[in-house]
Amino acid sequence: MAQTTDPPKLKEGLWEVHGQTIENPGNKRTDFTYRLCRDHAYDDAANKKLREVEGCSTVLKDLGGGRIASTSSCQVAGVTIDSTGLMVYKDDSSTHAESRATFTPAFEGKSDETITQDQKFIGKCPEDVKPGDRIAADGRIWHSNSP
Repeated sequence: MAQTTDPPKLKEGLWEVHGQTIENPGNKRTDFTYRLCRDHAYDDAANKKLREVEGCSTVLKDLGGGRIASTSSCQVAGVTIDSTGLMVYKDDSSTHAESRATFTPAFEGKSDETITQDQKFIGKCPEDVKPGDRIAADGRIWHSNSP
């Protein structure tokens, strides 16, 4: 059962997301960048979806100072995925997140994964981009009807 801690509201509009994934074994690093159009309804739906993942138990804890910690345990296709994370809301226009997940047994050869991500508000969404849509680094738009 998920705790009902709600994150602070973020500015509506276009956000730039930079991050890195590290997978083990092998310390495989993957950098990523994309832009995300968001509004409060999109963020609320994404947070609700996070709490309702089938086979998962997720707890969010407000640590104060704009910091929210998360822990979850999921059972997916015979694999236990345990994860912890920390989201830091610097203000309503920038965030930093770190998460680590372990997979028991290893999933497709992956035993653990660490993700770091920084997000910052950059302005108004382009006219052809709606909340939930992502713009890839190469400019392609991925339209989404859900978080």
